[in-house]
Amino acid sequence: MGTIRARLSHVGVYAHDKPRLVDFYTHVLGLMVTDSGTARSGMDLTFMSASPTNHHQFVLVSGRPDTTGFNPINQISFMVDSLAELREVHRRALDRGATDMRVISHGNAWSCYFKDPEGNVVEAYLDTPFHVPQPHGDPLDLSKSDEEIMRETEAVCRADPGFMMIADYQRQMADRLSAAGAN
Repeated sequence: MGTIRARLSHVGVYAHDKPRLVDFYTHVLGLMVTDSGTARSGMDLTFMSASPTNHHQFVLVSGRPDTTGFNPINQISFMVDSLAELREVHRRALDRGATDMRVISHGNAWSCYFKDPEGNVVEAYLDTPFHVPQPHGDPLDLSKSDEEIMRETEAVCRADPGFMMIADYQRQMADRLSAAGAN
């Protein structure tokens, strides 16, 4: 058997109030319900996607326990296509009750983090044309123009000793993955 290269396909989240979360993810990120039903275990499932080629990218599952403390979900990440879409997700999330809003430039991505109505951490992001070693985080002001954000991000990234254009990084990664597969 050759090397396996897994890619994130979907995320499932236990929910207390599924209709509220369906409304939240529909209106904030543009997901739509693709299916719903009850599993043999008795849990109700709601499948959601924003892609015609993915039946589901996100699944809401009934039965979230009424416990406090550690949440096994670190974050749920959704890619958007532009800074305009990132600004819109930011606005919609706040309008729908998101909390703990953080807007960050990672150098290689611009991200908006927030908690959904049940406290799950959500990231909406888009990639930049740059690469810098991670973790990396600078404040991001979405009120600035796309050109200002691009210029500021590039300046900060170029100051990092690990800076390279994303295309160069992707070529290096392809070479590394190829070499690892040959071993």
